[in-house]
Amino acid sequence: MEQKQPLQVCIADDVLRQAATEGMDAFVKAFADAITEAAGGELNAEAMQSLNADQITLWGYTLLHDELMDGGFVQLIHNGYGPFFFRNPFAKAMRLWGLHAFSKLLYEARALYDLHGEKIEQPCSDEEFMALFEQFPEFDELDDSFIEQEEEIQAAVAHYIDEHIENFATIV
Repeated sequence: MEQKQPLQVCIADDVLRQAATEGMDAFVKAFADAITEAAGGELNAEAMQSLNADQITLWGYTLLHDELMDGGFVQLIHNGYGPFFFRNPFAKAMRLWGLHAFSKLLYEARALYDLHGEKIEQPCSDEEFMALFEQFPEFDELDDSFIEQEEEIQAAVAHYIDEHIENFATIV
């Protein structure tokens, strides 16, 4: 199999400076957007082959963050992201980034995914989807914990990016 050349992810210095003045959410988003754009907009096998581990982890983190903020772990799993987050070393990557409590939360979610993921992933109507939240209240505590820690998690992700910018993009 031919080894792909790594993608050159670039972010304009003025974009980065503006994002930094807007806060950690904008800072993280600026890098995630640059990675997403460079990889063609879709997190798939081809895109992942052209990105490094930190870039994939950041892209995954932003997907996870958005899903959890919108509908929690049940939504994340129902939307098909369970295998990516719970069958890959994503929680380990978060731990290596220094997010120990968040990593633990992800391992707890994985245990629930192992028990209930197959049922949650089944295609269903909107009404049946809404009923999943009542059928699997075990996820509520994890969802609440994420929401309570979200600002701290986001700050830690921003700090990791700032300390390892060269792993994410070239500033131009």
